[in-house]
Amino acid sequence: MSSIHVKSNLIKSAFHLWGDFVTLFFPNHCLGCSNALYKGEEILCTRCILELPKTKYHEQVDNIIKTRLSGRIPLVYAMAFLRFRKTGVVQHLLHQLKYNNHPEIGVRLGKIYGNELVDAGLGKEFDLIIPIPLHPSRKRRRGYNQSAKFAEGLSSTMQIPWDESIAERIMRTTTQTRKTKIERWENVKDVFLIRHPEKIVNKRILLIDDVITTGATLEACGHHLINSGCSELSIACLAEA
Repeated sequence: MSSIHVKSNLIKSAFHLWGDFVTLFFPNHCLGCSNALYKGEEILCTRCILELPKTKYHEQVDNIIKTRLSGRIPLVYAMAFLRFRKTGVVQHLLHQLKYNNHPEIGVRLGKIYGNELVDAGLGKEFDLIIPIPLHPSRKRRRGYNQSAKFAEGLSSTMQIPWDESIAERIMRTTTQTRKTKIERWENVKDVFLIRHPEKIVNKRILLIDDVITTGATLEACGHHLINSGCSELSIACLAEA
């Protein structure tokens, strides 16, 4: 073996040893439970991933979300990855994602859910993934769109393109919290615009949001996508409340 190869191998070994040393004394922590991550774990520990409260709605065509939106908007699939419960791990992760500058949580959960959708045979059911947009001022303040990060993760494992530029929120709205179903619809019905309709014509769209409650936001944006020419509309959310 040449001296160059020997030096290269020594350098690689030194980097691995240094990485193990840093991990031992300054370990990365799980953003779900705060325990140290083991080698090979990323963002969330294996235990937190296994204990996530999953809905499995992608295995039920006529699930609660599909029924909730029936008659309001035509959907092929309606899905949510996790169940949101106050004081639970999903609420904690969403708080970290939205307010504590941890966009990597959205990407990681999107990758996990994307793998589950592929395993369920849904990997080729969509042509394009579109996240519900944030108002530009809110996106500037946060630094990113949390729904777009979930879409990014889904795209990575499903091998389906995603595009954050197609749907735009043109009006800033007040929070949907504590609003009635009718008030939620009035709050969002006119706030979306499709900037590039040519990109969705005859496409099977998967529309992404972080949390679904009444579904008013998804319904409002979804109607704009349908009216702009998409051939099919489905929705997938990070959590269902």
